[in-house]
Amino acid sequence: MAKYDLLVIGSGPSGQRAAVSAVKKGKRVALVEMRSVVGGVCINTGTIPSKTMREAVLHLSGYSYRSIYGMNYRVKEKITMSDLAFRVQHVIKTEIDVTEAQLSRNMVDVIHGVASFESPNQVRVDGPRGATTYEADNIVIAVGTKPASTPKVPINGKTIVNSDQVLELSDLPRTMIVVGGGVIGVEYTCMFATLGVRVTLVEKRPRLLEFADQEIVEALSYHLRDSRVTMRLNEEVESVEELPDGTVVANLESKKRISGDALLYSVGRQGNVDELNLAAAGIEADKRGRIPVDKDFRTKVPHIYAVGDVIGFPSLASVSMEQGRIAVERAYGNELMQSNPSFYPYGIYTIPEISFIGKTEEQLTEEDVPYEVGVAYYREIARGQIRGDTTGRLKIIFHRENREILGVHIIGEGASELVHIGQAVMALGGKVDYFIDTVFNYPTLAECYKAAAFNGINRLARFES
Repeated sequence: MAKYDLLVIGSGPSGQRAAVSAVKKGKRVALVEMRSVVGGVCINTGTIPSKTMREAVLHLSGYSYRSIYGMNYRVKEKITMSDLAFRVQHVIKTEIDVTEAQLSRNMVDVIHGVASFESPNQVRVDGPRGATTYEADNIVIAVGTKPASTPKVPINGKTIVNSDQVLELSDLPRTMIVVGGGVIGVEYTCMFATLGVRVTLVEKRPRLLEFADQEIVEALSYHLRDSRVTMRLNEEVESVEELPDGTVVANLESKKRISGDALLYSVGRQGNVDELNLAAAGIEADKRGRIPVDKDFRTKVPHIYAVGDVIGFPSLASVSMEQGRIAVERAYGNELMQSNPSFYPYGIYTIPEISFIGKTEEQLTEEDVPYEVGVAYYREIARGQIRGDTTGRLKIIFHRENREILGVHIIGEGASELVHIGQAVMALGGKVDYFIDTVFNYPTLAECYKAAAFNGINRLARFES
């Protein structure tokens, strides 16, 4: 029986980071991956494919330059699913190669097969060449998630698909139903709407993306409606059927009927724990397959850790990487290393893009925190005009009394890059005055910080004069 210091189950962002971090500490590490290639959901079916598809959509549709060259401007007139898949497959292959090279360079033993616990320290792997049992002092579970399913929606992989199957659509549909107004559903809604598909979005909650700032979500909702998206909020799907001519019909509980050429079901994801035999390790998952952990990502069995999407919110690749690193630090006695979740940024790759860090106005109002807001609009910034994005905006929320930055919320292209300026200032305890006194390159979108800061300070001045 092969013995390791650390055994990692899953090669997505959290598992990869955990494995490499342990090697840096001089540990003997094995990583188990059920697929024939590394990278997990992130590289193969989730984050990387969807974000690459978004870039292909923006490029081929000419979306970013329609305000300059006209609403009918397109780089390619008839865009097909094959056009989108071509770019996606190229990026996936490259990312797999990069990940394999990193693991090999760091001497991580990669084992392909399905892992299942035989005891708290022993894991059996059923691979192409049979079954082998491995023993480890510490184990990290980083198996990720899979799309949730329901008997109400019969996924057929052709016209009724989940988020892992979007690129398997044979043709670009003319009309589409998206069930689920979370991050995945809204991102794909934006992509297909940009391609001219008439999308109907069904969401059982009263608004989209409830964890994001309401003003930013309202701006996104405006863009969706402007792209001819029909939003059915406070609605729930009762059943889905496929008619003889191939039309997909969603029957809502309100007795409405919605038809489309295709339907995307994206209501949540389920922890990928079915094959793990967690009971043998003394661990239990909840009904959504999520594994409970403490602040250091330990399960109730002290030497077994769980990280990444399998432990639930926020389910961000960037955060998952950090969780994998923290788990290994704690496993090998480093209690001093700290990582502050309040400074983790969020990136939502809608069209236009959304990114934010810190508190929302709704949260601060609920907490009775005195705050002021400064807003800058891309249309008033030279770089916004040059890029053809005149719809974006950046909002800084800061404390009225001590002027500390409490949150930065951005909608517009480049938002997920731009937010890191605010992140750095917040992490270092900076105040809104920093942006007033700092010189930014011209013309850049970074100037939005200065414009927003002036806007907020001017609002304060009305009360101070």
